[in-house]
Amino acid sequence: MSQNLQREERWNQDFSPPHLPKSPRFRTLDSASGTSDLDKLWKPPPNRDYEPCVAPSPYYASPPEPRGYLLVHANGGLNQMRAGICDMVAVARIINATLVIPELDKRSFWQDSSNFSDVFDEAHFINSLTNDIRVIKKLPKELVAATRAVKHFRSWSGVEYYEEEIASMWEEYQVIRAAKSDSRLANNNLPLDIQKLRCRACYQALRFAPTIEAMGKLLVERMRAFGPYIALHLRYEKDMLAFSGCTHDLSQEEAEELTAIRENTTWWKVKEIDPIEQRAKGYCPLTPKEVGMFLSLLGFSSNTPIYIAAGEIYGGDSRMADLRSRFPLLMNKETLATFEELEPFTNHASQMAALDYIVSVESDIFIPSYSGNMARAVEGHRRFLGHRKTILPDSKALVRLFDKIELGTMKEGKNMASRVIEIHKRRQGSPRKRKGPISGTKGTDRFRSEEAFYVNPLPDCLCQKESRYTNSSRIRR
Repeated sequence: MSQNLQREERWNQDFSPPHLPKSPRFRTLDSASGTSDLDKLWKPPPNRDYEPCVAPSPYYASPPEPRGYLLVHANGGLNQMRAGICDMVAVARIINATLVIPELDKRSFWQDSSNFSDVFDEAHFINSLTNDIRVIKKLPKELVAATRAVKHFRSWSGVEYYEEEIASMWEEYQVIRAAKSDSRLANNNLPLDIQKLRCRACYQALRFAPTIEAMGKLLVERMRAFGPYIALHLRYEKDMLAFSGCTHDLSQEEAEELTAIRENTTWWKVKEIDPIEQRAKGYCPLTPKEVGMFLSLLGFSSNTPIYIAAGEIYGGDSRMADLRSRFPLLMNKETLATFEELEPFTNHASQMAALDYIVSVESDIFIPSYSGNMARAVEGHRRFLGHRKTILPDSKALVRLFDKIELGTMKEGKNMASRVIEIHKRRQGSPRKRKGPISGTKGTDRFRSEEAFYVNPLPDCLCQKESRYTNSSRIRR
């Protein structure tokens, strides 16, 4: 029987949770509550009665007659494009434009040829925003050859910039083209109705194409056959390591390969990176080996089902050996689905990333090894859906501990487990207001230091039941 047929037959069977030996436990039964620490690990954080509140206010009017057309080039990977598209919905509302279905990035590192309708449900997107903006599939024929204003919108801009500088361009042009979509709208200090529109766009209008949604749901069901599961966003792919300059535990040959990629990728601005300093500051993704230690120290048992949300891991199976030895139940798209089921998506990085996104959002626990675009997008979506448990590793603190293990000055045991658990008590997705800029920062650095809007849509789009009509857009300073 072929491998594909065996795999297909396997999924026609009824699954029962696997019974594998448990790894050593560093914590014991809580005698006061009778609840084991393992049960606590899986328990979601208190939601404090927060729920989505994205309906427009009574003062939100129907969209007036548009003054022109907004073309958008959505740049970056899937999650960078998603955030940018949702921001451009808000920008179209602010400048009173008809939004033409955005063009997805085909020139990024991933070289994905997907169009908007290949990744997203185009009809649903258009219809869902009817009361907010007008969205059309293509520019009218009579305007295709018309002179258009090509503009790099200023990063993290407020309403005044768009109303005064960008909207004034309608006096000369019927078409404005946004050359980039990422981080073009401020995170904070925008009208509450604009913030709620961003959430409606992101969490209601911009859903994935039906074929992707169906495949994602199937993957979730197959993971659920193993019981509660962790989705681990293991950001240990070649592009991330090259971009971040992280070479810990890599060979000299591998480090040189990554350096060459960074130097030859023209749109990556930073070329000279000190990998030791980068790791010490917590700016590197945890290695698969480090992730394995982290999960063990938190107290997860070896029979924990783990979905690996990632592309091709740099170094392949050998790099995954330590993690797999601790947690044998590692699954990904390729092990959960047949070749034939995945074939329509395989050569399209954005579509494959969308599958990982769905399985991650629906997981019992989400853990990213690096705070990149996908990690932040999934964290925000899980907050919006009820503050589902998301454990955010403190990489800076963890690498110090892991280095002590490597030097032999500490052992991976009860004392270290207690320290790791304590460090991460408040890093599990509990409700809190979005963080403002770091004190003392100025200009672009000030905006860059803020917590991004889609990482935490509270308070704008999440309200406590008793105060849903008194919510404001203030942030914690």
